[in-house]
Amino acid sequence: MSEWFTKRTLGQVTASAAENWGDREALVFEKKRWTWREFEEEVCQAARGLIAAGICPGEKVAVWMNNKPEWLFLMFAIAKIGGVLVPLNTRYRTEDIKYVLAQSNTGTLISDDQSGPVSYLKLIQDVIPDSGKLQEPNTRIAQFPDLKRIIFVGEQTLPGTQLWSTILSKANETPIEALHERERQVDPDDLLLIGYTSGTTGDPKGVMHSHINIRNCIERAAILGISFNDVHINYLPMFHIYALSEIMMISALTGAKQVLMGNFDAQSALELIETEKVTLAHGFDTHWKDLLDAQKQSRRDTSSLRLGTLPAGTEATIPIAELVQDVFCPTVSGFGMTETWAFAALSFPTDTREQRIYASGYPMTDIQFKVADPLTEEPVATEELGELMVKGYTLMLGYYEKLGITNESYGQDGWFKTGDTAKLRPDGRLVFLGRYKDMLKVGGENVSPAEVEAHLMKLEAVHAVSVVGYPDDRLHEVGVAFVIRKGNSPLLESDITSHLRGKVASFKIPKHVIFVDEFPMTSSGKVQKVKLRSLARSILD
Repeated sequence: MSEWFTKRTLGQVTASAAENWGDREALVFEKKRWTWREFEEEVCQAARGLIAAGICPGEKVAVWMNNKPEWLFLMFAIAKIGGVLVPLNTRYRTEDIKYVLAQSNTGTLISDDQSGPVSYLKLIQDVIPDSGKLQEPNTRIAQFPDLKRIIFVGEQTLPGTQLWSTILSKANETPIEALHERERQVDPDDLLLIGYTSGTTGDPKGVMHSHINIRNCIERAAILGISFNDVHINYLPMFHIYALSEIMMISALTGAKQVLMGNFDAQSALELIETEKVTLAHGFDTHWKDLLDAQKQSRRDTSSLRLGTLPAGTEATIPIAELVQDVFCPTVSGFGMTETWAFAALSFPTDTREQRIYASGYPMTDIQFKVADPLTEEPVATEELGELMVKGYTLMLGYYEKLGITNESYGQDGWFKTGDTAKLRPDGRLVFLGRYKDMLKVGGENVSPAEVEAHLMKLEAVHAVSVVGYPDDRLHEVGVAFVIRKGNSPLLESDITSHLRGKVASFKIPKHVIFVDEFPMTSSGKVQKVKLRSLARSILD
């Protein structure tokens, strides 16, 4: 029996968009605009250039660029010719790039030369000082034996590298029929991308996905009622699965227009929402908080917004989500991660306000959730905390070249162990509460760091806070609050504990408070709690 869902490849999506919505606007970036027909022409030109450059089916093509139209065109072009996209975090620096390029067996690196104060060209020169070898026949660079070419989108080059403009100028060397033949060779079950995780506990892991998650995007668009009448604003980093899935792919699948920003600036985003009549906005609570603050400072007409996505459910997100409903538009919540795709769970626009703010969505079609005891993998009772486990077609194919870690991440009967703390409500909705390994066990009681952090963030003098565990002979472990003061605030440890006293159970109050100037962060902007735990031990032991 054939599958009910017609599989297709990502490379086919833009051709369909051009056919269905040819003269409708597809993309706006700064002062330039593209229709869907023009968008597909750009994608095909890029694809023909890549073929002319010698990129083969299955070759890993790493893209290290900030938000710009070329990123979009390349994403679809790489898929169209059967390449494998490796999106690189723009906050990566030399050690990150060195590891990911080698571990992914990247054959082609396409990079910005410069973006603001950051010289990507200089960073690449530091990592690959002998790039000149790339132009020597039958010569490989020892650390990167699979690397064949480096292409810069800009005006600067290094020895042995090429400019993207030069690649495009040779696109006509690839006949149209040769491009179509390459397209026909791509199978929807082929590897589409390798997305690297943030690596809060070690080296980043390359998460592999095929083209199948186009289905998830189509179903999500249907739930949210997205059509060619909609306008997305995209300020999310394009290397992130959130932007790639929720905006970049869904826009092409529905004919919706995408208003692209080079980087996130809340005031500029509000201006674009007003002038472009944006209907859909997306972001984490940090994005929405900045938008709320900017709107308070200088009010813009955002009445065109009909819906937003805001992954919610944790204590910290709830007050922000409440304000967004009143100031901007209704939002839907959801849950996803690189390994499960975004979103594996989603709210319905018809859900109650409480369900859209206090929960993290309902499992999408053919995706199962289980909240289990992490040791036995047996389901826990409704409303009880446990580790979230997921099963379904959106799950990754595995971690690239890490079979052992892939096997360890799956439990019995194919359940993927997310490492996240969650609970399931009586109405079937999920509530995501943070990383399971971050959960504290104080005297036998579970303590959610996110809950404590949310209470402390209500203190005017607190700029940021992160709570971790510290070993304790009597209670097994106790909480340590790392706090960044706001400005020159004279905030004391006693202010922290007295603020919590009477608001939360006594076992939830951190036993120690450590004031710091900054937190150790991953390249994706996540707090590295494992380093904070080490810091706590070095200070308190």
